[in-house]
Amino acid sequence: MANISPSRLQQVIDRFEQVEARMGAATETAEIISLSKEYADLKPVVEKARELMTARKELSEAEALVSSGDPDMVELARSEVEDLKESLPVLEQEVQVLLLPKDVDDKADIVMELRAGTGGDEAALFAGDLFRMYSRYFQIMGWKVEIVDASEGDAGGYKEVIANVSGDGVFGHMKWESGVHRVQRVPTTETQGRIHTSAATVAVLPAPENVEIEVRPEDIRIDTMRSSGAGGQHVNTTDSAVRITHLPTGLVATSSEKSQHVNREKAMEQLKIRLYERERSMKDAERAEARASQIGSGDRSQKVRTYNFPENRMTDHRIGLTLYSLDRIISGDKLNDVVEALITEDQARKLAAMEDEN
Repeated sequence: MANISPSRLQQVIDRFEQVEARMGAATETAEIISLSKEYADLKPVVEKARELMTARKELSEAEALVSSGDPDMVELARSEVEDLKESLPVLEQEVQVLLLPKDVDDKADIVMELRAGTGGDEAALFAGDLFRMYSRYFQIMGWKVEIVDASEGDAGGYKEVIANVSGDGVFGHMKWESGVHRVQRVPTTETQGRIHTSAATVAVLPAPENVEIEVRPEDIRIDTMRSSGAGGQHVNTTDSAVRITHLPTGLVATSSEKSQHVNREKAMEQLKIRLYERERSMKDAERAEARASQIGSGDRSQKVRTYNFPENRMTDHRIGLTLYSLDRIISGDKLNDVVEALITEDQARKLAAMEDEN
């Protein structure tokens, strides 16, 4: 791995100090918020960069002592040189990872959509299992989840469930979940003990703050309808649910709260998020070469994972990861092991791509 140049490290430190100075002088709320976010992003990078610069300086000084021939210092300095040469590559890689180009949406909240795929009632039950897994994971991570819309399966689970998830770095962790999730198990309705294969699709859409997407009134159609969701008698007897269709793209967003006014606002917000994701996907498609160095495409049609219950096995097909702890993963308690493995693999591929460029 190529060493990071001192000028690159100093560049990051200089920017951090500029942001720190401007924070003390800023008076506009928007500027303070923007600077605070950049400060928070740069701080761990700068701390590690300074640690690396200090270690490099100590190595240089220790090597000079070894070369000096001073019998009282040579042995001690030689030991220090060995220790520093062992720790420096690890430190270099840590800084390299911190300096990798960030997805602008990694810190964004998300809209998560789960839909039952092939497999009838069993697929809906599996979609319900996945949503419980994610809900537990969100709880562990300290994130907030709010169900926007849900259609329950005839035998339980969900035909479809859409939820907003907010917190620190949600999209950066959850973007890997997009795609087709396949389950292999014996359904409760199976009398012969045969293993069935069903599937559910997951879509993870970034929901950054202040999405700047223009929606012209003439480009949308707004329909009101009777809600089928939970909420008591009032919801089910008034046309409070709202569906907004974006005519140029065919994208649809719905909301089923008690208030029609609230539903209009929420449905419009969801529509803007979908339009933002569409724009993002088009840009991703234009960067096909860069995408090849990442894990998967985030395409909801891509088969990403298999959950085999008889063998207590989960396999993530993108990175060839197989874990025999499905019971702990599907409960949400060990899902982070899978997420972190995907993040680590993505970082490794990006580092390799940088090496190839240099």
